[in-house]
Amino acid sequence: MKRSKTSRAWMREHVSDFYVKRAKSEGYRSRSAFKLIEIDGKDGLFRSGMTVVDLGSTPGGWSQVAIEKGARVIALDILPMDPVEGVTFIQGDFREAEVLAKLEEILEGRAVELVISDMAPNISGVDVTDQARSMHLAELALEFCMDHLKPGGNFLVKVFQGEGFDDYLKAMRANFRQVHSRKPKASRDRSSEVYLLGTGKI
Repeated sequence: MKRSKTSRAWMREHVSDFYVKRAKSEGYRSRSAFKLIEIDGKDGLFRSGMTVVDLGSTPGGWSQVAIEKGARVIALDILPMDPVEGVTFIQGDFREAEVLAKLEEILEGRAVELVISDMAPNISGVDVTDQARSMHLAELALEFCMDHLKPGGNFLVKVFQGEGFDDYLKAMRANFRQVHSRKPKASRDRSSEVYLLGTGKI
């Protein structure tokens, strides 16, 4: 399907999308749940009882997957999120001291073993601006990992190929033993998004 600039065309594509239909039929809140399921199938992200922080969690598709895998999930987003059974949700900006204090209170000294981030900015339509905003969110997520992810822990983050990507990849490689690039089948072909998986935080 040709890329259309009209919201009506986008909605037609979205409604007919295979993964949107599958998400509805299987009870997931977003099609992106299948991206996480595929990456987990390849890389074994989850194990029962582990502590996971889901950054930019709304609407909750990734949190749903993590709970199904038996993880203990703390989700953060600046936007509200309808409750997901078993998920502890904090609404607020994770850069703010008050929000981080809530997180630390909930952790009760437990180490975070996995951070997942599917954050994306509100799209302006200006490619340079959107790329800068998306990379900024990825950088914030990496900073969060440096402060809260335990040594040896893992980090999965959505990034968009373009300006700043190579520098971000270098920063990931400087902080994790290995960094893998993943492009799940549920990612739209025309999208420049990829997921970087950093394993073994240094």
